[in-house]
Amino acid sequence: MHGTPHIVSDVMTQTVVSVGRQASFKELVKLMRDGQVSALPVVEGECRVVGVVSEADLLYKEEFRDGAPDRYTQLRGLTDLTKADALTAEQLMTSPALTTRPDTTLAEAARTMARAKVKRLPVVDELGVLQGVVSRADLLKVFLRGDEELAEEVRREVVSYLFPPPSSALRVDVREGVVKLVGRIRDTALVPVAARLVRAVEGVVDVEFELTADRPEEASGAGRP
Repeated sequence: MHGTPHIVSDVMTQTVVSVGRQASFKELVKLMRDGQVSALPVVEGECRVVGVVSEADLLYKEEFRDGAPDRYTQLRGLTDLTKADALTAEQLMTSPALTTRPDTTLAEAARTMARAKVKRLPVVDELGVLQGVVSRADLLKVFLRGDEELAEEVRREVVSYLFPPPSSALRVDVREGVVKLVGRIRDTALVPVAARLVRAVEGVVDVEFELTADRPEEASGAGRP
């Protein structure tokens, strides 16, 4: 897909392990281990997501194994202590679940994960029915795009609009995801704009410039803006 942002449905995992409200503590641990996942959606009815159980939720039981909580822990509130005594997914889960939609852009999903400090998000439709799961690793898949694929998109979506020939003559080189624009341009004021647009191409790691201005009075644009 070129020229438009990738969305969650492009990269999400569609085969998802989920559990019901009454799934036991040991069942949850086993499913996370076997599936090599850090969280499980909790569903009911027609696979509608009602919560999420994470490794962090399960670890409260181990944290308080040695005895009564200290004063600092007591001040944190009752939630941690309640989860330490929990036996089922319903008692352990965070509800309502933090979810995302299939048509959410990868950038939006990444921001949601970063703000909430979570590693995975259930993907649901407009009715809250589970469609898949997107993880941090899934969001990084765009950086696996080939260098020539990135170069072609930069040529088509950025260079052809900002620096059309014959007023400019630019070559687009890409190595390991780093884009370099090399050549001659007429308007160096467009360099910061080009930098933003190239970095916005999904899969681009960075952008560099090796430019010469058409007019002698304009300074050379070599380096990174």
